Amino acid sequence: MQPPDPERRAMPDTSPPPPQHPSTVSLIMTVLNEGDSLRAVLESIAAQIRPPDEIIIVDGGSTDNTVSILQEYVHRLPLRAFGSLGCSISQGRNTAIREATGDIIAVTDAGTRLPPDWLAHLIAPFEAHPALQVVSGFFRADPATPFEVAMGAAVLPLVDEIDPARFLPSSRSVAFCKSAWAAVGGYPEWIDYCEDLIFDLRLQALFAPFGWAPEACAAFQPRRTLGAYWRQYYRYARGDGKADLWRKRHAVRYLTYLVAVPLIFLAGVLRGPLWWGLALPGAAIYLRQPYRRLPTVWTWYRGGEPSRRDRLAALLLIPIIRVVGDLAKMAGYPAGWLWRLRHRPPDWRIPRPAGGAKSGPRSQNGSRPRP
Repeated sequence: MQPPDPERRAMPDTSPPPPQHPSTVSLIMTVLNEGDSLRAVLESIAAQIRPPDEIIIVDGGSTDNTVSILQEYVHRLPLRAFGSLGCSISQGRNTAIREATGDIIAVTDAGTRLPPDWLAHLIAPFEAHPALQVVSGFFRADPATPFEVAMGAAVLPLVDEIDPARFLPSSRSVAFCKSAWAAVGGYPEWIDYCEDLIFDLRLQALFAPFGWAPEACAAFQPRRTLGAYWRQYYRYARGDGKADLWRKRHAVRYLTYLVAVPLIFLAGVLRGPLWWGLALPGAAIYLRQPYRRLPTVWTWYRGGEPSRRDRLAALLLIPIIRVVGDLAKMAGYPAGWLWRLRHRPPDWRIPRPAGGAKSGPRSQNGSRPRP
């Protein structure tokens, strides 16, 4: 692996835009100890009907066989790999994008599997609408066990639940102009989790509306155990606290678990168990979406035909997963706020321009021409 060039930086191009032509696309991702999943995503990239013009991968210091797998694909793919020991996800992505030469940056994760038409769908909106600066792809569960089926149904939306005008894409499946990345200062390197959410919100402030490409759907395996799920959602909520995100959403969760549920329980104890029936409408609302998603998630199951026992297990696991996730968020959010009070991170919010979001044609290197 070669070290990144510290002198190379994404600089806006102030020259007039050249004639429109097919965009060049750099696909980037970061990896760390992804030996078990890396071949799957690289094979899915190799099978793209519209291959990327280059692939930039930054390794954060893997100690397994990740680096040797990357070396296997250097001669099969237009792949350049860089080592950056100890880098965060944001640092790794920013390094990859600085090294990229394409005017459009496509982003995915090592734990995904991409359908052959993923990149073609992801970049098609740019070519149909030259003023676009960001295109949101989508994602779905790729479950191998009944627990992962339940996880997918409990925490991941289906495409029919998405409002494209408000959707904030995951960096499992998103593309943007390199100039847009530069305009918002890249991925925020001061935060360890929720970095793609902050990046999305900054892009949205300047470049909404985003394009929408739901067919560019990356499949990924959900967390395999409750412990891994707890850690993931604790870290997500800690990131919310660090970035001061979703105050109302977290407040509603605390009120529900720390006020409403204890009051209903106490009323049942003091006045009779019929009072506990007040919890039933709330529980029905709480679990309606996961159970509605469940039949669809089963169609993606990679474990063969599920047995009745498998289906029952998923049904029973969904409420457990929802509660564990809520408790993890309730633990992580104040930890993030304590960090915020001690470290006083930068104000990452960008006011929306008075005249609305920016728009304009892309130049050859992806930068926006200045007026």
